[in-house]
Amino acid sequence: MKLNLYKWLFVTCIAMPSVLFAQNYQQSKEGVKAVIDGVSVNIVFYSPAIARVEKFPVGHHFTKNSLAVIKQPENVPLTVTRNSNVVAIKSSKLTAYLNLATGKVWFETPSGQALLSEKDYGAQFSPMDDKGKQMYEVRQAFKLDTTEVIYGLGQQQNGKLSQRFEKVFLQQGNTRVCIPFFQSIKGYGLYWDNYSPTTFNDNKQETSFDSERGDNIDYYVMAGRGTDGVVAEMRTLTGQVPMKPLWAFGFIQSRERYKTQFELVEVARKYRELKVPIDGVVQDWQYWGPDSNWNAMAFDPKTYPRPKAMIDSIHRMNAHLFIVSWPGFGPKTPQYAEFSKKNMLINFDTWPPNSGAKPYDVYNPEARDIYWSYLNKGVFSLGPDAWWLDSTEPDHINIKESDWEQPTYLGTYRNWLNAFPLQHTKGVYEHQRETLTQKRVMLLTRSAFAGQQRFGSDTWSGDLGSNWENLRRQIPAVLNFGLTGLPYWNVDIGGFFAGSFRQGGGAMNPDFQELYVRWMEFSTFTSMMRSHGTDIPREIYQFGKRGDWAFDAQEKCINLRYRLLPYLYATGWNVTNQAASFLRPLAADYAGDTKVLDLNTEFLFGKSFLVAPVIEKGAKSRSVYLPTNSSWFDFWTGEQIAGGKAIERQAPIDVVPLYVKAGSIIPWGPKVQYAAEKKWDVLDIRIYPGADGDFTLYEDENDSYNYEQGKYSTITFHWDNQQKKLTIGDRHGDFPGLLKSRKFRVTIAPALKDLNEDSNTYKTVAYTGKSKTVVF
Repeated sequence: MKLNLYKWLFVTCIAMPSVLFAQNYQQSKEGVKAVIDGVSVNIVFYSPAIARVEKFPVGHHFTKNSLAVIKQPENVPLTVTRNSNVVAIKSSKLTAYLNLATGKVWFETPSGQALLSEKDYGAQFSPMDDKGKQMYEVRQAFKLDTTEVIYGLGQQQNGKLSQRFEKVFLQQGNTRVCIPFFQSIKGYGLYWDNYSPTTFNDNKQETSFDSERGDNIDYYVMAGRGTDGVVAEMRTLTGQVPMKPLWAFGFIQSRERYKTQFELVEVARKYRELKVPIDGVVQDWQYWGPDSNWNAMAFDPKTYPRPKAMIDSIHRMNAHLFIVSWPGFGPKTPQYAEFSKKNMLINFDTWPPNSGAKPYDVYNPEARDIYWSYLNKGVFSLGPDAWWLDSTEPDHINIKESDWEQPTYLGTYRNWLNAFPLQHTKGVYEHQRETLTQKRVMLLTRSAFAGQQRFGSDTWSGDLGSNWENLRRQIPAVLNFGLTGLPYWNVDIGGFFAGSFRQGGGAMNPDFQELYVRWMEFSTFTSMMRSHGTDIPREIYQFGKRGDWAFDAQEKCINLRYRLLPYLYATGWNVTNQAASFLRPLAADYAGDTKVLDLNTEFLFGKSFLVAPVIEKGAKSRSVYLPTNSSWFDFWTGEQIAGGKAIERQAPIDVVPLYVKAGSIIPWGPKVQYAAEKKWDVLDIRIYPGADGDFTLYEDENDSYNYEQGKYSTITFHWDNQQKKLTIGDRHGDFPGLLKSRKFRVTIAPALKDLNEDSNTYKTVAYTGKSKTVVF
């Protein structure tokens, strides 16, 4: 039997007995290989929990080096058996099956629980000429259980948590981060390793990935039991996450745009005068001058006459500076000239319109070297702290069909376009690390791809319109983004385009103030709390003065963020050290509660908090579902509430419904104006009883990579609920600047109506690094 145009022949295969097509297979130390109806099928175990399936037409010669996957196959003990036409390849955590007659592959747990199955004859190869090279449109169909819930696909703006029965075109764009990955509530994940435009389609008949170009069908299945476990396996496959600097968990102020160095410095100065905490400001576009000079990576001497003095001024105020950099260059820049001479531009139009700007070839390692050489010399050498990598999709305007066929270092642009943000961030991250190790790389990016978490990337949700529907959509958007393995995500507080609110006072427009405050309450519980937008300036003093409700509500959010810094930093360490996540769906911990499987208006923040943002205009309360098999404390009142039911929580404008899981231990930091202002020599340790609990306090130098050499410390806290006893364990580790002695003030489930008041019902523990116990 032969493949006709490399598509399976359904009619022939159904009409003839499958035993006639039984094939031999070859076993290797990593899996099995077989040729079935003219298609090579390879199953390779990369670890006991991760298997790769690769299919391609016999005789098609190619070399594939994955951009996203960095893991190499381990030496996995495998048991391979054959029963009639079916070969089983079994590890300690995953079993793969291959039907030698039909080519179908499916997966189970070692105990026999069904995970994922291809459809019979579900692989398709449609020949395509790719600028003279033989390639294919590649498609693979799977069959999911009828009631199965799936998550992922990156950051989509469809407002859905479960992506079941959705059709999504996966091509990077402003506000859409496209990652061909989904995970199932059954405890497995599937990563489709292809970078061309891909259609994900799930319907009652099948679930499929269909990519416009590919040499092969290439996907990875990972068994993780729960959502957190699948995320951990995806990180094993595509890379772990470096630590963000402590300051980056503070408040960041931005605007489109600050037009002079004096305007930018004045923003930081006003926050300091008001004593409103802040840790970062952002210099957005056009500091280089006219659009023909777009992204020149040099400051216009008219508006930024002394950029080094500007940066030094920001630093003297104990703040940090992001500076924007784009992948496109205007025609009058030296970068454009050099890239053009070396054929390292991708020849299509990018932002800004009518400027002649073109993106550089991010897939070319030499081009990435050149990019950094200009960025380092013109900007980084002056001492900024972080990068705003805008347009990392990239922007593609005045689109022509020939644009997709433009050559890049790896092949035509169509084949690689979705990996553009991955390669661009790779270049900046790796070069900065080579240049300076004492400053952690901090990249704010507008797009992402699988594996980008390993490059210090914190992705924002793009240029959203300022409206309530967009606010609501960001909750499922960030949860699905995180479930693909990328933990760091943020959003423009208030949305980007706010022109509709200009009439009525802009930042003094009560409707915009309400939307902005509610958006800030949500953003308080994302991995970066950042104000940004166009049309209306967003600095806190634009909304009035202290005593005005819009000012006071924002200040309350910002102060709450800073009091939670020890919890945030410890969660960051869990992300780095334990492959954990920042924002998580309720299904992560309560998959047995069917009411939370598609709940898209609430989320878990780390391991302890449940956040239910207000997302409706004019709402003074909202319904909050507290999952079953749990008990919760209202963060603001200290009231304990049993789970398994919905409650109506009053939510005045300065209150976000916030709950702490019973058994949680929350460290409460000092009141500060910036993240590193005070040592954590006195920390409140807040116990929420009702169950046993653990927490690990993590500390290091705050902004270097010395933690990778073991220069950090941890202190583990354990709450024994039955004995009402807190055990503070021995301190482990050391680093320069470590506090040798400190005080912990331990208290039980306090109400927090006023964030500026510390609990006075605590027990003080003098701690010098040796275990202590506190009994209540």
